[in-house]
Amino acid sequence: MTMFHDNGRNNDRIEALELLHCPVTEKTTWSFIKLHMSDGVTGWGEASWVRNPAALDAFHALAGERLLGQDWNGLKKYLSADAGTLPQAAIHSALDQAMWDIRGKRRGCPSWALAGAAHRGRIPLYANVNRSITDRSDTGFRLAGQKAAAAGFNRIKIAPFDGLTPENGSSPLGKALLDQGLARVAAARSGIGAAADLYVDCHWRFDERSAAAVMKELSALGVSWFECPLPETPENIPALKRLRGQANVLGMRLAGLEELTGPALFMPWLAAGAYDVVMPDVKYARGISGVLEVAALAASYGIGCAPHNPSGPICHAASLAACAAGQTIELLEHQFDETPAFWRMIADDFPRPSNGESLLPSAWGLGTALRRLSDTRL
Repeated sequence: MTMFHDNGRNNDRIEALELLHCPVTEKTTWSFIKLHMSDGVTGWGEASWVRNPAALDAFHALAGERLLGQDWNGLKKYLSADAGTLPQAAIHSALDQAMWDIRGKRRGCPSWALAGAAHRGRIPLYANVNRSITDRSDTGFRLAGQKAAAAGFNRIKIAPFDGLTPENGSSPLGKALLDQGLARVAAARSGIGAAADLYVDCHWRFDERSAAAVMKELSALGVSWFECPLPETPENIPALKRLRGQANVLGMRLAGLEELTGPALFMPWLAAGAYDVVMPDVKYARGISGVLEVAALAASYGIGCAPHNPSGPICHAASLAACAAGQTIELLEHQFDETPAFWRMIADDFPRPSNGESLLPSAWGLGTALRRLSDTRL
């Protein structure tokens, strides 16, 4: 398993730790960490928590109190502690990303090369178009699918079941929301064509009975990936294992676990075989180091790994590094078309997706710094 190791310059000290909130749409704020070392090297990480970006501030302040003046080993010791809540985990994970960025810059190589030769030169991607769909009508889903397919993606993900919950699922409202969601799936399928893979993210909106029923409907529409159907609580592990078996019979894979905050937390789910694919997020699961550890653990149980990544450009860069270094990572989620700020905020020569894949950056560290932070809402 690949872990974070470094012979860092222990006489170097942490001089500053910046947290930058960048609103990029009416519903999305990306949040970035910039770590300054006393030798003048800086590293970038991303801690975006779009539900409540301001919740990151207290944990950034706490990190600053603990880390300013500390050396490299002090930073590694801080990151080894339990991260606790998602906002705190996001700060910890961004710091890990920044460490990989700094390591690459100091060694004069891309961060993905720190673990040795890249497992592959091109990273397979799937396009998450959901956050780009401001028109939540059937037409909006169809057009978003068409746009991603025209951009070369042959794997496309949507989240169609707005407003549905395990509590309202059996009510008249819930049934109407379910029908609306299925109509959106059908529209997306018409937009992407029959040959492309269609993925559906449920955002924990079902119970076991309703999830089993909707899988049959989705199977008829050619859906091959069924994500986060149930609330991910330990008591739902047996139900998820049953759903996994049913999904496989229908030609689908069951995927989940995008919000766990450290590799050890994946173990009960892996041991039970709850999912076909686990989805560690570089901004929650202890950064690049954590994603690599989760991927290795999953492989030891014969379970796939495809990192969750519906975030901003630094998460994308860090996730590419993890996918290149991790020999068992299958593919990577890519935030498609939510805002042009994504590409305007990073280097012009950073690889853009092509034919549903991404080349690896060649620049040192993560391959880019942020820029144009003053005009991100575009």
